[in-house]
Amino acid sequence: MELIPVTLLTGFLGSGKSTLLTEILQQPAFSNTAVVVNEFGEIGLDGILIVHSEDQIVEMTSGCFCCTVRGDIRQTLLDLHSKRAHLEIPAFDRVIVESTGLADPVPVVHTLMSDPLLDRRYMLGGVITTIDALNGFTTLDNHKECEKQAAIADRLVITKTDLINNRQSTDMLKELSDKLSALNPTAVTLDRHNPMFQLEHLFNMSLFNPETKSINVRSWLNAEGANGNYGRGHDHSHTHVADKHHHDVTRHGSDIRSFTLTFDEPVTIEAFASSLEALSMTQGANLLRIKGIVNTVDRPEFPLVIHGVQHVFHDPVWLDGWPDDDHQTKLVFITNGIKRETLDQFFKAWISSSKGHWR
Repeated sequence: MELIPVTLLTGFLGSGKSTLLTEILQQPAFSNTAVVVNEFGEIGLDGILIVHSEDQIVEMTSGCFCCTVRGDIRQTLLDLHSKRAHLEIPAFDRVIVESTGLADPVPVVHTLMSDPLLDRRYMLGGVITTIDALNGFTTLDNHKECEKQAAIADRLVITKTDLINNRQSTDMLKELSDKLSALNPTAVTLDRHNPMFQLEHLFNMSLFNPETKSINVRSWLNAEGANGNYGRGHDHSHTHVADKHHHDVTRHGSDIRSFTLTFDEPVTIEAFASSLEALSMTQGANLLRIKGIVNTVDRPEFPLVIHGVQHVFHDPVWLDGWPDDDHQTKLVFITNGIKRETLDQFFKAWISSSKGHWR
């Protein structure tokens, strides 16, 4: 069964999230999309003609289907898939879940990755977060939820840039961009009002590209985005560390950090799995997201790709080969309250205690 990608659309109140969703629904290219919202009114359905309404599902003239959350996101998605399978609604090949502006996105991502019934029907397509160009900097400073929304995003969409019309606002936009880069350097940041912006750029964020039927691991991992100029070339141990939390643009007291750990030496699957298990048991609640490509002693010609949120990891994926000549293990972390040094010391200690497992 081909898995259906689910994209989480999040963003703080007033950030333009619902406007962006309405624009997506009006495009013929996205007519095969099912949309899950909390309330119909939130996405401006007044501008999209409703063909018919049954229970909590509405069909729009664009061909999209929209439904409200029934109790929890898990049951809503299962109900949608069941209706699709029984031909009660036309087939859809993409789902967009719009979260409320105050919602912490991590539990939704956690559910999509951990539930066994969902896992057989859907896959996490990625996280899109909208950020208001005029108020985003202050919002990130004052609201932890907004900071988390930005931290775990695959795409950051800066909205309302068309309202920037003076030098002060331009400087403010530059500060916002720097802040987002420091908070989540692995995300792709897009200006909603840039003439080159295309809605298609918001999707195909997952490891497997359904349109090209190919693996795009480097763009998905984007480990170099978290590297900056830190740590490389100055560490003579087997572990290199890059940290993007050193920027002054991150707010005082912010606990969210992003960094990459790079290992030169291959590791056995057993040693690597046990290290991740120990890490998730002790620090799982604060591991907002982990992505990685791993070089194993067991199968050095086939890289292993991992993806986790908090305590939960997707089933690892073996690639058919390395995407380039770089065969280092790279783990990209976004954490809440876990310092770079803590994970650096953890993995170094694990390497030291597993001499027989590391070559």
